[in-house]
Amino acid sequence: MTSLTLMAPAKLNLFLHINARREDGYHELETLFTFLDFGDELTFSLSHDTKIHITGDTADIPLEDNLIYKAAMALYPYKQVEQGICVQLTKKLPMGGGVGGGSSDAATTLLAINQLWKCHLSNEKLAQLGLSLGADVPVFVNGKTALAQGVGEKLTPVTLPQRWYCVVFPNVHVSTAQVFTHPDLPRDTNKLSQHWALSNTRNDCEALVKKLYPEVEKTLVWLLKYGPTRMTGTGACCFVELDSMDAAQRVLSSLPSYWQGFIAQSSNISTAHVQLDSWLKM
Repeated sequence: MTSLTLMAPAKLNLFLHINARREDGYHELETLFTFLDFGDELTFSLSHDTKIHITGDTADIPLEDNLIYKAAMALYPYKQVEQGICVQLTKKLPMGGGVGGGSSDAATTLLAINQLWKCHLSNEKLAQLGLSLGADVPVFVNGKTALAQGVGEKLTPVTLPQRWYCVVFPNVHVSTAQVFTHPDLPRDTNKLSQHWALSNTRNDCEALVKKLYPEVEKTLVWLLKYGPTRMTGTGACCFVELDSMDAAQRVLSSLPSYWQGFIAQSSNISTAHVQLDSWLKM
């Protein structure tokens, strides 16, 4: 088979603790990633030439800056077929929203092209290649809900109960670089004990982002009437956890028109991996 369609699912950081700033400028952190059954859609097919073609919702990003292109180029030395690749992107996740859209697109590209180009690389090797594209790419390649430590590369699988979420994008783009270089960012949260619980966690970026981007604070306050709220990653997306699809839909239906949002159920296994496994069994 020469064609493959996979989701690039959203992720949520259920918490994000920053433990220290390293001498190389990176941060030691602890975060819990879970996947949602909602995301971008990518269709991959072998091309009639040896080039990499990307079409669809690319937001006019120059080809060489596109993470999908970078992921494909990372696999180019390993390909065992003559053809290049065509990638059709249908974008559903907000760019700069903190739900991992770009990283997820890159990881899904690595997983798909590894098969179509017959590279025969392990997920561990794909994750290594992915780390050079972005700190969050390995967790999407790994495909399991996980506690991430270090700079995000040390992953410990965690099993969580499935929950529904309403995720709101307040239409502001938060600069991750600005947040992580800001002098007011807390960088001294104690590392988790062996017996931690979500109830005693937080997002260390949230207070700073609310100060820099008042619309994020406005979103969190608005969501509070439906349940406990939190920001994911460095923002700007915020989420509320709910008991059912109906409850999540009610929140989404009352969302102010100047914000965007979606509802989704969490999953301990990435939808991209579930779809890829089905494709491999065909």
